Amino acid sequence: MVDLDNASVYQQFDKSGMLDHLHKFPEQCQKAWEKVLKLELPPEYTEISNVVIVGMGGSAIGGDIARRLALTESKLPVRVHRDYGLPAFVDESTLVIASSYSGNTEETLSAFTESLKTRARKLVITSGGKLKHLAENEGIPVFVIDYQAPPRAAFPSNFVPLVGIFQKLGLLGDKSADLQESVVILNKLSTDFIETRPLVSNPAKQLAAKLWGHMAVIYGAEIFSEVARRWKTQFNENSKAWAFFESFPELNHNAVAGYEFPPEAKQRLFVLMLRSSSLRPRSLLRYEATAKLLAKGGIAYDFAEARGESALAQVMSLVLLGDYSSFYLAMLNRVDPTHIDAINFIKQYLTRSNISSD
Repeated sequence: MVDLDNASVYQQFDKSGMLDHLHKFPEQCQKAWEKVLKLELPPEYTEISNVVIVGMGGSAIGGDIARRLALTESKLPVRVHRDYGLPAFVDESTLVIASSYSGNTEETLSAFTESLKTRARKLVITSGGKLKHLAENEGIPVFVIDYQAPPRAAFPSNFVPLVGIFQKLGLLGDKSADLQESVVILNKLSTDFIETRPLVSNPAKQLAAKLWGHMAVIYGAEIFSEVARRWKTQFNENSKAWAFFESFPELNHNAVAGYEFPPEAKQRLFVLMLRSSSLRPRSLLRYEATAKLLAKGGIAYDFAEARGESALAQVMSLVLLGDYSSFYLAMLNRVDPTHIDAINFIKQYLTRSNISSD
């Protein structure tokens, strides 16, 4: 197995500098918060009855987590749309937020173009591309992401602005204190997860070592179900590994019945359960019962505990652990975490087709 305590490993496999983005994660959060507080929205944007966030991949996961935060505070429904076009219910009382880091994601461009045919309020979060150009031509507010990175590594620059926008719209209360708590915890955790911290005392390296050679299945309840999705995608993109996620309590109504076959799979599976003592007591009880079933079935599992008091801090603490763990697993798999050749192949294949994305 690759020695994660050997500094030359990172020079050998992290040729595109993903590690540097992990180092800047807390700083990204702080800067994105300061910038979104300066964003001015038209007064009529508060006169809405629902929000639809359109996006894909790393640009959509921030919407998932922001939506889950809003579930506990907002009386307005928030939906995340990962597809072409728009839901039929979008109308003049809808705020459509188009989120695409590159500004060239074809599904997001399709949805945004469709929204231009409606009277819906519109807002764009992007670093540039066609989306920014379209929005500016239509006089639509744009939050410009100025952090340069692969979209998944710019998660704070996408998610934190959504929290700020939701605060401005009244979907969330003032999250300034929660954001500052998050940054403090992220800075502390960064010292625990950094590559110079040896494996014996580095939780992120330890987790990657447990996952090496296994297929990760991530479980999460309540808001952590969305973080589980983030972990899944990070193991896919960074580690180039199979990974799946499931949500409590739904998984207790189906997934647990599938632990038996094929028996050969048990040796290759590793279940990670994202948890916090702040979850509903019944949710925590489900974690306990599920762990007993996994143990009985001979399936390896572990818990990852959130840090912090606020939901925002807890979410961010687990996102950072997942990001670092997926990076270290990439090192163990001897791959550059930045490269996404398979995804680029799909994009190029679609580009060669004469079938429109409209």
